[in-house]
Amino acid sequence: MRTLVIGDIHGGLRALHQIMERAQVTEKDKLIFLGDYVDGWSQSPQVLDYLIALNTTNDCVFIRGNHDELLLHWLKDSTDNLLWYNHGGEATVIAYEKVNNETKQSHIEFLQSLQDYYLDDEQRLFIHAGFTNMNGVNYEYFPKLFYWDRTLWETALALDKNMLPDDLLYPKRFTLYNEIYIGHTPVSRIGETIPVKKACIWNIDTGAAFKGPLTIMDIDSKEYWQSEPLSNLYFDEKGRN
Repeated sequence: MRTLVIGDIHGGLRALHQIMERAQVTEKDKLIFLGDYVDGWSQSPQVLDYLIALNTTNDCVFIRGNHDELLLHWLKDSTDNLLWYNHGGEATVIAYEKVNNETKQSHIEFLQSLQDYYLDDEQRLFIHAGFTNMNGVNYEYFPKLFYWDRTLWETALALDKNMLPDDLLYPKRFTLYNEIYIGHTPVSRIGETIPVKKACIWNIDTGAAFKGPLTIMDIDSKEYWQSEPLSNLYFDEKGRN
């Protein structure tokens, strides 16, 4: 059995199909999704349908992303959020015009069931964005930071590579878990299109919301598989570009 981690999908069902095929995923594989299933490309409702069905055949962990939380609020109260609308929400709102109420209700239930984080028995943490409390996720005062924080990744990027974990200045957050898997901040911001490791943190968001590929990675072997760039798969759409 493999444990596979999947980066931010952002409504790109075609890319999700590709990585599942390329990684030859079977029902024996455990799947950990890092969140942001929606917003960007045109198939957000279909992505949620696919994940709900997948949960009946595979051992799945679904982490909450900030875009998933924004969609949940919109589905529940239909309040327009202009900031969300301009950052991928527009495509989602348009896509939901063709979705019936029963399906919308199943999506609300799915979005409400998402986990803030997942910690396995080998002290590997899976979380959408990060956390800020120096003592770890169990002590976080502001749970929204689990899916909005960028300081964890920014600190990892800025860290002196020569600094050791027992150094007095070494960030304590990086000593709490053996590995931390995140999405949220695409590695395309540092000119990359593959998973990037900094300190103990693996960033699996390879820019699928924009012009990058979607990625799935085996957390034990570190082998990974990628889709085509989503701008190729949805050539007549803008995504979040």
